Amino acid sequence: MIKAKKSTLFEMCFNLYLTPLIRFSFSRLLGQGVNVIPEKPVLFIANHSSWWDGLVFFYLNRTIWHHDIHMMMHEEGLKKHSYFRYLGAFSINRQKPKEILTSLQYAESLLKQGKSVVLFPQGDEFHLEKRPLAFQSGVAYLMEKCPEVPVIPISFYYSFGHQQKPDLWIRQHAAVSNKEIAHMTRKEKTLYLQQLCTQQLDLLKSTVISENSKAFQSLGKRRS
Repeated sequence: MIKAKKSTLFEMCFNLYLTPLIRFSFSRLLGQGVNVIPEKPVLFIANHSSWWDGLVFFYLNRTIWHHDIHMMMHEEGLKKHSYFRYLGAFSINRQKPKEILTSLQYAESLLKQGKSVVLFPQGDEFHLEKRPLAFQSGVAYLMEKCPEVPVIPISFYYSFGHQQKPDLWIRQHAAVSNKEIAHMTRKEKTLYLQQLCTQQLDLLKSTVISENSKAFQSLGKRRS
């Protein structure tokens, strides 16, 4: 596997590129419950439907959360875009079972060092409307190995509204504690999280369709 090689200097420089890119590319970035998370570390999980997802995580962390964040990424993609290592990305190769375990053990070590980790439990990038979300078991594995670390589900929904550029709706959900599901098997935990995140995403979808943004705040300066 490819380990992260995080660089504070590179992260600062990359932010000078990323922030205007995100603010220019979307009509609106709307967030509900996207707030500072005092607990450190945490395990972030989210649905994965867009090339933007990882970059949005880096943006939110830089502007709101301020955690020492690391992200699991496909080995092929990380080889192609190796600079993501300097932002905290590390690889997983799902074609090789032994390497899957190695990557999960690496994520476990990061959490135990106090670093927050981002996982996309679907394992691959799928269409936004694909149901069920079909989670892999990595999150449940990490919950068992790091039971004190809360899981923070994030929902992303991309939508074209009334402007030329798309909107991105983001909802940060209440933390899931391992204590709530400690009695479950790993398979049951995975299914529980899958159903929870599917429900959360569908609720966000309903909000987007109704265009009810009253409870959402702007997470980025709107640009034409």
